[in-house]
Amino acid sequence: MTVIDSTPVTSPPVDVCVAAGTEHPRPDGQDRYTISEVAAYTGLSAPTLRWYEEIGLLPDVERSHNGQRRFGNRDLDWLAFVRRLRLTGMPVADMVHFAQLVQRGEETFDERRQILERTRREVLARMAELQDTVAVLDAKIDFYAGAPRRRKGPERHHEQRHHEQCHRTDP
Repeated sequence: MTVIDSTPVTSPPVDVCVAAGTEHPRPDGQDRYTISEVAAYTGLSAPTLRWYEEIGLLPDVERSHNGQRRFGNRDLDWLAFVRRLRLTGMPVADMVHFAQLVQRGEETFDERRQILERTRREVLARMAELQDTVAVLDAKIDFYAGAPRRRKGPERHHEQRHHEQCHRTDP
């Protein structure tokens, strides 16, 4: 008779920023990269990677027996997440604070969630501003696409009126 343990296994939640599902150059267990390999893979310079480590944005980088940095797949995942945070416009000091929270563990989940929710709201607001900007650019492009090459007299006045309408500040 075979006995099967039906006790549910509870694993700690996996942080998506670390388990991003990206393919790595090497499988886990064989994932030891030099700083130059990480620089080539991420597009970050070696001095930037050293600086990230120095300021605490890239904590706990392993070292070889002779002191050389050895990065792993988790470091690559973290750097990919940091790249996304940079794209949001998050200040470096805030990213370092976030990294410190990650280091402290699960007790900081709520604070990390709040930081990411605030950042998301800021990104959405900037996206709305950019969509408005695209609409203005589209209107100008359409105007110039249909405009005759040389403007004289009343046609020139029309362009000035169009310009003023596109740049109104009143609601």
